[in-house]
Amino acid sequence: MKQKLIKCTLAVILAAGFSQYACADLVLSGTRVIFPANKKDVTVQLTNKGSHPLLAQSWIDAGDPSARPESVDVPFYLTPPVSRIDAEKGQTLRIVYNQPKLPADRESIFWLNVLEIPAKAKKGDGSTADNTLQLAFRTRVKLFYRPDNLKPQPNQAASAVIWSKAGGNKIKANNPTPYYISYSAVNLKSGTKNVELGDAMLAPFSTTELQSKQSINDGAWKINYASINDYGGSDKGESTLK
Repeated sequence: MKQKLIKCTLAVILAAGFSQYACADLVLSGTRVIFPANKKDVTVQLTNKGSHPLLAQSWIDAGDPSARPESVDVPFYLTPPVSRIDAEKGQTLRIVYNQPKLPADRESIFWLNVLEIPAKAKKGDGSTADNTLQLAFRTRVKLFYRPDNLKPQPNQAASAVIWSKAGGNKIKANNPTPYYISYSAVNLKSGTKNVELGDAMLAPFSTTELQSKQSINDGAWKINYASINDYGGSDKGESTLK
């Protein structure tokens, strides 16, 4: 699952005969948040890399990206929900767990949203209301609530997945671990053949099917993958396709 923090977005606006390059200035300290059950709270650092102040609105959702901040029902509260961040300054978000009854035998997943709202352009700064396009940028990263004493260790979860043929050109991935496992890339390889299956996220104790665009009935295939670790880095590995 691609979880790269996209800092800049090329926005080509074909209106009134002009185009503009839009770049987000607000940067998060990571591409995912891990909330250990033995912690009362965790923090996330926001940094304004731009040259102008901005507003940051933050909230957590349970998996619906279209849910409005005032309507979400999650076992966390976040402070501050709205903050002004001056140029080249930072703001710390504090996430507190409300102690509901989340499963103790597996991870639970939520999503942290941060909406960057740029300050309104002022006259005299080289732009006017007629030729300035202001965009709000939203960053959405995974928030994992992790109970204590889960086994195996998180960095061993990807290698524990069992890969098998599921008929036709389908691949079955069985995750026997209590962790969410995110893959930025999954490839099938047999000799010189290489088939890209794309990205994927496996829920704890679940089975997921991936579709191959190429026949995999013949040959000895292996699975090459890149899984995303707790720090947002990529761990490469190989498994046998049964």
